[in-house]
Amino acid sequence: MAARRALKAVLVDLNGTLHIEDAAVPGAQEALKRLRGTSVMVRFVTNTTKESKQDLLERLKKLEFDISEDEIFTSLTAARNLVEQKQVRPMLLVDDRALPDFKGIQTSDPNAVVIGLAPEHFHYQILNQAFWLLLDGAPLIAIHKARYYKRKDGLALGPGPFVTALEYATDTKATVVGKPEKTFFLEALRGTGCEPEEAVMIGDDCRDDVGGAQNVGMLGILVKTGKYRAADEEKINPPPYLTCESFPHAVDHILQHLL
Repeated sequence: MAARRALKAVLVDLNGTLHIEDAAVPGAQEALKRLRGTSVMVRFVTNTTKESKQDLLERLKKLEFDISEDEIFTSLTAARNLVEQKQVRPMLLVDDRALPDFKGIQTSDPNAVVIGLAPEHFHYQILNQAFWLLLDGAPLIAIHKARYYKRKDGLALGPGPFVTALEYATDTKATVVGKPEKTFFLEALRGTGCEPEEAVMIGDDCRDDVGGAQNVGMLGILVKTGKYRAADEEKINPPPYLTCESFPHAVDHILQHLL
């Protein structure tokens, strides 16, 4: 790993770290203001596929977070970029609220499958249509493969189990575009002028947020909110740079020890 450099950028996960659905993590808004009072750039990176970037931004504004659209990098954006690069017509297995992020993409007579978190669409008939396309040679693009995520009523299955089912049934491998893929983190840093060794990632998912970031050379801070479960930090090697109670505690550490 390259030598550690002065901190220039902080990447922050959204659901589970700054908020859980329509409730902010206590103290998160004020902590973000304190972080913005420093010289570091702040970017927000999320695997959410339940809603468009615009809907996500509206949710954050209602929770009184000072965030602009160009600061958010989503796995939906990464998936759209790949679809355009491959010039395919995807069957979109995503939540209806995420469809605006694919506006203008040709989806008739599909020759690819794009799968995100789509609870309303994860039933046998639709999954079987995807299965037939994949058997005919269509590529499988997974927006991400999270095992589960945090809702107000507890943990819920993520898209990962459904992606894995399609991979198993068709003997294929999905191209994954969201966290923890290295390209996702590097794309999120694009335009900041920062190298991974000059950045830190804060998130509630040990593998996807912290492990993924540390694999490209960032520091990873794991927070015990959202989907965190006891001993999660033992699931990756090397372990997180830091495990702390919440986003405000992570900001405290950054201000006291990394700047």
